[in-house]
Amino acid sequence: MTVKEIVNASGGQLLCGDPETTITNLQYDSRLVGEGSLFVPIRGEKVDAHKFIDQCMEKGAATFTEYDAPEGSVKPFIKVDDTRTALQRTAAAYRARFPQLTVIGVTGSVGKTSTKEMIAAGLSKGLNVMKTSGNKNSQIGMPMTMFDIEPEHQAAVIEMGVSEFGEMDRLCDVSRPQMAVMTNIGSAHIENLLTRENIRSEKLKITKHFDSDGVLFLNGDDSLLRELYGTLPFRTISFGMGEDNDYYAKDAAAQGFSTVFTCVGGGKEKRFVIPALGVHSVCNALAAIASARHLGLDDDVIQEGLNTYKNAPMRQQIYSLEYKLQGRDEMKITLIDDSYNASPEAAKVSVDVLKSVSKGKTIAVLADMLELGEQSEKLHYGVGEHLANAGIDCLIAVGELSKNTAEGALTNGCPDVITAGNNSQAYDELIKKLEDNCSILVKGSRGMHTDEICKKLREVCTVK
Repeated sequence: MTVKEIVNASGGQLLCGDPETTITNLQYDSRLVGEGSLFVPIRGEKVDAHKFIDQCMEKGAATFTEYDAPEGSVKPFIKVDDTRTALQRTAAAYRARFPQLTVIGVTGSVGKTSTKEMIAAGLSKGLNVMKTSGNKNSQIGMPMTMFDIEPEHQAAVIEMGVSEFGEMDRLCDVSRPQMAVMTNIGSAHIENLLTRENIRSEKLKITKHFDSDGVLFLNGDDSLLRELYGTLPFRTISFGMGEDNDYYAKDAAAQGFSTVFTCVGGGKEKRFVIPALGVHSVCNALAAIASARHLGLDDDVIQEGLNTYKNAPMRQQIYSLEYKLQGRDEMKITLIDDSYNASPEAAKVSVDVLKSVSKGKTIAVLADMLELGEQSEKLHYGVGEHLANAGIDCLIAVGELSKNTAEGALTNGCPDVITAGNNSQAYDELIKKLEDNCSILVKGSRGMHTDEICKKLREVCTVK
């Protein structure tokens, strides 16, 4: 895009610089800018990135700004009222250059990233697919994703996350999905959105720009999403484990670290295999199969794509480790690194995966789950209760809020419950509990940085 086109798209004013300057990339990280970049300085709670504009100019970048340009500036300065809004408007204009692109939006309280990855994998051998990198699903990250679209792309699988009212409206104005997948309605961000019904209403706005040909794929096992089925002015297709869904799975079974199942839907039954574990992974695969078939892909092509699926980093990544502590025999350990983030629903799913992979002792290291508001105590307790009922042998609860998880586990019969104030203490307790053929789950909200525990364990082990 030229600077002139970006000025028009963003509603800004060019303070200086050549309007015909070509911009090849947008960056909000000043360390990544260079010739051809447009810097997007975001004003955050702690740092106003406008202070990095000078060093970006030295690297040859143009910039958005909410202030006036310094005297004597020659590089393009585009003045806007709000740099975040300017980014979103520019991304929307860029996405509009690709009217033939099929955009599939993915939202939900839990499992957005893994579902996005599964759908993209299922489509990948039949279509040229662009997908959200990592979990760039925010008011900044998702608009930045739009600039990854290239003319050769036929489909884009876009993760869309919201935590406050009004956010989905803005994301949809940028990406304009014609298809969407809703994974579930849980408790994540309930502190801001107050009720699960509000969460559903906000996430349903992903269909804002649907016409009569739009299709919403929803998890029919989720009671709040089931209520939407058949009630909207466009097609709804349900998926899930229940036989009342349009697409459901039967005869699911683990084979090593993969899962085989029969997909029933679209008037036929077909056996599929996915390189992932857990009922939630099967549901993700059903969403991928349903959306891929809707786009005309053959089952063999879909299976070939599903074979390429990989969990995103720190999301139920399974490691086979060997550990030898001085004075003890070598131990084989299975580590499930699910440390990226946590919600009550996701924690329960991960506990079930831990139980399914175990060949011996099971140890869950669970840290605080944040942004749960007034329901935090109850929801943490519920995770502990679920853990005990699942038969997990040991819980190491990390953080102040997770004392409620510990209480739930103890009250419901978990035989070994330990509380730790921080990750270092949790790691020390974990080492004491290790034994041959044990399986370990590590999970907590991003702010708890439980990936530190996984990293430290891998460093003292041999990764097989």
